[in-house]
Amino acid sequence: MTRVAVAPDMLRWARERAGIDPEELAGRFKKLPEWEAETAKPTLKQLEAFAKAVHVPIGFLFLPQPPEERLPVPDFRTFDSQAITRPSPNLLDTLYACQERQAWYREFAQVVRQPPRPFVGSADLGMAPQTAAEQIRQALGFDIEARRDCPTWTDALRLFIQQADQAGVLVMISGVVLSNNNRKLDPQEFRGFALADPLAPLVFINGSDTKAGQMFTLAHELAHLWLNASGISNASAAPLNGYPREEVWCNAVAAELLVPLAALRPLLQDGEDIDHAMSRLARAFKVSTLVILRRLLDAGWLQRAAFDQAWQDERARLREIAEKTGSGGDFYRTTIARVSRRFTQALVSSTLEGQTLYRDAFRMLGVSKTETFNNLGREVGVIL
Repeated sequence: MTRVAVAPDMLRWARERAGIDPEELAGRFKKLPEWEAETAKPTLKQLEAFAKAVHVPIGFLFLPQPPEERLPVPDFRTFDSQAITRPSPNLLDTLYACQERQAWYREFAQVVRQPPRPFVGSADLGMAPQTAAEQIRQALGFDIEARRDCPTWTDALRLFIQQADQAGVLVMISGVVLSNNNRKLDPQEFRGFALADPLAPLVFINGSDTKAGQMFTLAHELAHLWLNASGISNASAAPLNGYPREEVWCNAVAAELLVPLAALRPLLQDGEDIDHAMSRLARAFKVSTLVILRRLLDAGWLQRAAFDQAWQDERARLREIAEKTGSGGDFYRTTIARVSRRFTQALVSSTLEGQTLYRDAFRMLGVSKTETFNNLGREVGVIL
């Protein structure tokens, strides 16, 4: 039985990088403490299993020191006003998968001679957020009344995604890495990212967040596309301190897009209980109560001290609800949402025409069977 020597520092790096509970790993690899102490060596098969469990290419474990893994796009995330330095394997793998899809779609768009999207890079940080929000509203046909008429937040989010898709944005939403339900994405690490490109503008939204939270993230990342500024975000609807200027601007644009002050002010009621006001206005605009809180502060209806307390209380309430909420839904709708309807239509068409290998299409869609591929084609109207 062949055993291999691995530097303890590499094993510890891989374990810490994965962010997996040490007790869980120890339960699966009972000799791991001995491997790290160099009192025992793993077999090649054991090391392969360990690498798979911690989501590290096995070749990395034979390096003399841990590699420096840098995000390939700007990182706008902060925690306690400090930059976040280490991305998780889940974030990296999700980002790489989206970059592959974007590169494929960019080439597809060139082949079929799709025109560049004029809104990418049409704004700058000197533009008033109200002006940028109106530009986005016009480009998407984002109608407040139509959203208000949606029966649920989910319906409102679907409408928003559909409008962005029709404008030419690849909107991808998933709460897991690729189609691996054992690798859940953490909204505390990142809420979304934008990959700006005139031919293939892409927005990814962390599907583990609430529906209302996802709506704000979509609005925020669209603002990034208007700036032509790729980047990863973890900003919420709160007024931002310690964040890059781009994030502050995109947050202001998102808030104005979802809840314009001109539409909010006529609905404000003096002396109304804050909880009642949050609930009533969140239903009216189909947004998170946190977005409403932010806009109540912007409108001057709420003072900063009252806002800070209400924000803290509401975040705790929503976190408790999120922990109790399960997941599920239609398989094909979920799969299409993970890669976007626009991307699915293009990839299925290209594959059926022989321009893309089925193997590559299956990988980018996250499917393994021809029957599933064909059913996805039917869902998006490519196969009759």
